[in-house]
Formats: sequence, structure tokens, C-alpha cells
Amino acid sequence: MAEQPDVLRRILAEGAPRIRAVAEQIAARRPRFVLLTARGTSDNAALYGKYLFEVRLGKPCGLTSMSTTTAYGARPDLRDCLVVTVSQSGGSPDLVASTRAAREAGAVTLAVTNNAGSALAGISEFHIDVLAGPERALPATKTYTAELLALYLLVEGLRVPGGLVAGDLAARALPDLAESVLARHDEVRALAARYRFAERMVLTSRGYGYPTAKEAALKLMETSYIPALSYSGADLLHGPLAMVDNISPVIAIVTDGKGGQALRPVLERLRDRGADLVVIGGHVEVRRAAAGFALPTDGVAEELQPILEILPLQRLAYEVTLARGQDPDAPRSLAKITETR
Repeated sequence: MAEQPDVLRRILAEGAPRIRAVAEQIAARRPRFVLLTARGTSDNAALYGKYLFEVRLGKPCGLTSMSTTTAYGARPDLRDCLVVTVSQSGGSPDLVASTRAAREAGAVTLAVTNNAGSALAGISEFHIDVLAGPERALPATKTYTAELLALYLLVEGLRVPGGLVAGDLAARALPDLAESVLARHDEVRALAARYRFAERMVLTSRGYGYPTAKEAALKLMETSYIPALSYSGADLLHGPLAMVDNISPVIAIVTDGKGGQALRPVLERLRDRGADLVVIGGHVEVRRAAAGFALPTDGVAEELQPILEILPLQRLAYEVTLARGQDPDAPRSLAKITETR
């Protein structure tokens, strides 16, 4: 976790020119729509990418179901489609197989990985290395934020000529801000005390913050083994809100922008139900919650805030796991490369 500011600096300094070159080549192919393929933590990064492609680029974008090609043998016509496969290791057989099938079906294929020598990078027409370096703990942390920044820079590079330069400048403050967030150990440790004996948790957000809710829930489940349910704020109101009561811990990620505005009615409903509500986000909503972690969002574009939002939640998963007497770096039943087919 502590390496993330340096990883973000490395991407901006060394990775951005390479991403610019890839973006220029893909833009010349003029793809009409985008499909994103991933598993696990990278799937949450891909969901963030979906918001970027649709909001920033105006391209129809979907998340693939790999089994349609790997298990059922479907071969859809993917001409004029950009298929982006996001993977930390680039080694899972189903990712490699589905990307190969997409390329054979006429797609422009791009791998976003932390391993330039991986099978996935080799089978894809284009590749972006997120430059995170070896990640020895089983739960992915620095590779996640590296994937987010790489996807952001890619989309800005595709958006307009020179867009990546503007996007690069917009992201320049992130490494120092990330460093300041990660230094606030005591605040996160105090929050962790609320969840030591939790039997379940609910996480919610809207817009760009929704992938953060899903990734935080995954981190909590895979390290502390607490069932952590993540919902879009809109989906939470369509039924699951009924399970929330005055002993239910709820973490809301309130992005400063349109997503946060859309989440406010959900926060009011949660308060009405007496939920133990913790807010991760801007200062205003944090002050109105039972507890929270205020992020330095002033001047940070809404689409970049998820890179900061996840940091205290990674640390929260770590601290909760320690408080429950478990090892957050080596959770049971996990492997660094998950070989799904």
C-alpha cells in the first residue's frame, strides 16, 4: 500500500508517453464501441474504465462475460470494437483465451497488465504496462490504483488530440495527495475498531465511486472474511435497503461531484433507518455522518477521486483483519494468479 504514491509518479513520468503512443494508434482505428474484460480486483478497475469510456469518451461500453466464448464457444462479430483486457498478472487462461477469440473476431485488442512478458500481453495487439512492480502480498493494492490511472490516461489520450497531456496535468497532484492520505494511519485504525465484531457490512456509492465500493468490499471479504455487500446507491433502494437497521455498518463512498449528488437521497434514507453510517469522501458529507474519513478532493476532478477513495479503505481492510487476529497479507484460499477457464 505504501508504494502507491511512487507507482503513480512512475506512471505519470514513464508510463504516460507510452500510453499516449498506444492511444494514438487505437484512435486511428476509430473503434465504435468498447468491451472490457477482467476478473477480481481488475474487474473493479474495468468498471471504472466503463464509466470513463462512456462519460469522457461517449463510447458505448460493456463488461464481457468470458464464459460465452471460453465455455460456450460463441464468436460474436467484434469488428470496430476495442476490447480492453485488464489483469494484474496477465496469466489467467480464460483472459488469454477470450482475448485471442476477440482478436480473431476482428476486435482491436489491448491488454493492461503489470507484466509485460505475460501471455495476455503477447496475445494482444496493444499493451500498456502499469509499472507497479512486484506485489508480494496476495491482496492487490498498488496494481489497482495503477490500473485506474493507466485507464484514465488512456481514455484522455483517446478523447481528443493532446487530451492525454491535459489529463496528465490534471493527475499531477495525485501522488502527493495519496501520500497524505496514506499517512493518516490513526484515523483508519479508529474506524477499524467499529468493525472488529461485524457480522456483515454494506458498501454503497454512485457513479465513479461505485467501483470503489466494490473493490473495498472485495478487500474486506478476502482479508477479514466479513461478508461485505456492495451496491450502487440506486440498486440499494430497490430492495436491499430492507436489511439495513441500527446495527448494520454501512460505508458510503461519496465522490465530490455528480455521483455524490446522486447518492445524497440514499444517505438520507440510511440515516432514517438509523444505520451506523461511515462516509468516505468530501468534508461536508463526512461531518454529517456518524464517522468518516475526509479526503482532499478540492481541485481534484471527480473522475480522478477513486484513486484516492480506495486508499483509506485498503488500510481499513488491513486494520480490521489485524484486529480480528488474521494475516491480511496471506488470506486463506487465495493465490496470486487465479487460473479460471
